[in-house]
Amino acid sequence: MLSAGLPQGAVPKLERPGPLRERVYEALLELMTTRALRPGQHLVESELAGQLGVSRQPVREALQRLNTEGWVDLRPAQGAFVHEPTQEEADQLLSVRTLLEAEAARLAAAESDAAGIAALEELCAKGEQAVADDDADLAVATDAAFHAKVMELAGNAVLAELAGQVDRRVRWYRTPVVRRRGTRSWIEHRSLIEAISSRDGQRATEIMRSHTEHTRAAYHQRDES
Repeated sequence: MLSAGLPQGAVPKLERPGPLRERVYEALLELMTTRALRPGQHLVESELAGQLGVSRQPVREALQRLNTEGWVDLRPAQGAFVHEPTQEEADQLLSVRTLLEAEAARLAAAESDAAGIAALEELCAKGEQAVADDDADLAVATDAAFHAKVMELAGNAVLAELAGQVDRRVRWYRTPVVRRRGTRSWIEHRSLIEAISSRDGQRATEIMRSHTEHTRAAYHQRDES
C-alpha cells in the first residue's frame, strides 16, 4: 500500500498554475519513473489524494490517463496498480533507445563545440562522484542529463522529440541497474566524450550503441545476481 511504500519526502509539491488533474498526473508519473511508487504497488485513491493534498477526483482522472498510457493497470474489483513491465516491453523500448542514442552520438560528433564538450565533461565528473558516493538517485539523474546533453548537441529537433517521448519510460527501466552498471557506465561515457571531441562519428556511434546495449543486458540480468 502507498502508506507503507512511499519514502518520506518523496511526494513532489504540485506546482501552480495549471489544471489540477494535469499536475496530479505529472506528480504520479514522476513518482513512478523514479520508482518511489514501485512496479506492482497498489495505488489507493484516498491515500494518494491525502499525500498530494487534493481531492480524489483529479487522482482518479490521473490514474485513468496513466492506465491508457500503460503506466498503471486497473484491475476489476481490485483497484489500480503500478504496471509491472515485462521483459519483452523492456527489450523493445531499450532497443528503440539504442537506435536514437546511437544516431545522436554520431550527429554530436559532427556538431558539438568546445562548450558542449565541457558540459559533457562536467556531467561525467558529477556522475562519477555520485557512483563513488553510492548516491543512486543522483547517478540516475546525472546519467539522464548526460544523455540529454548528447541529444542536444546532435542538433536535430525531430530526433530530440522522439527521444523525449521515450525518456521517462527508459528511466523507469534504467533505475534498477544503476548500481549494477556503476563505474563501468561512466568509463563508457568518458570514451564517448573522447570520440565526440575527436569528431569521430563512427566511433561515437559504436560506443553509444555498445553502451546502451550493456544497459539492456544489465536490466535483463538484474535478478540473477
